[in-house]
Amino acid sequence: MAKLTFKTDLCKGCGLCVDACPKNLLTIAKDKINQKGHSPVEITNQDECIGCAFCATMCPDCIITVER
Repeated sequence: MAKLTFKTDLCKGCGLCVDACPKNLLTIAKDKINQKGHSPVEITNQDECIGCAFCATMCPDCIITVER
């Protein structure tokens, strides 16, 4: 089982990781704003993550860490 962690204070909310997730587990937060004024990414169901790291690969700011 994989674990995703995010540096949410650096996230721009671009959504590239959301589009890259084959399991559709990522979403842009609707109720959170980070220090930069953006809505950061969050995972909807950590238990279903397969650890493919497509999200981390697509992130232009390298804010996603995948632990297996």
